[in-house]
Amino acid sequence: MPNQDYLYQILAEEVAYQGFFRLIRFKLRHTLFRGGWSKVLTRELFCRGNCVAVVAYDPIADRVVLIEQFRVGALPQADPKWMLEIVAGAIEEGETAEEVARRELLEEAGLSPIELRLITEFYTSPGGSSEKISLFYARVDAAQAGGIHGLDAEGEDIRVHVFGFEEAFAMVESGRINSGIPILGLQWLALNRERLRQALPGTPQAAPG
Repeated sequence: MPNQDYLYQILAEEVAYQGFFRLIRFKLRHTLFRGGWSKVLTRELFCRGNCVAVVAYDPIADRVVLIEQFRVGALPQADPKWMLEIVAGAIEEGETAEEVARRELLEEAGLSPIELRLITEFYTSPGGSSEKISLFYARVDAAQAGGIHGLDAEGEDIRVHVFGFEEAFAMVESGRINSGIPILGLQWLALNRERLRQALPGTPQAAPG
């Protein structure tokens, strides 16, 4: 557990790049597990702010709402550049994570949640990025999902898909869904799916596996 021996010192800080995102270069040092201090380290931090992601699930129909859009992060790889993901978006100044979850669900999937609750918070890549995700579960009516969504002002072109849970999770196992946030969200759903369904009287139960 962290204690008073977990110390660090920032010796210098500069903005190395400022565009749609920001890159900060630090010179720092920190205490070592064996005692003493590290040498002076140069580390660059990709700053994109905190975000939300939403597992949109209809427990009555046992269907998951996913979105598909072009992702620049896949350009250096041979993978498809259009990815299947869960709803997600950045938290702007003055907004709460829950407000953003509701807004992004409407903007990207045309849905309003019947129920919305926080699952967990986590860093996506703390070795070099400041991004922290607030992951939500949204109970939705999947029959209302579909179409093309996104904000023209932000260059968004988002297609909505609805899959049965088994089909959606099979895409995680096959690697068709290959982005960390939807993988984590769908794994959470796999662990909690039966509990979510049992909480609703009259919901058909899945056959034992």
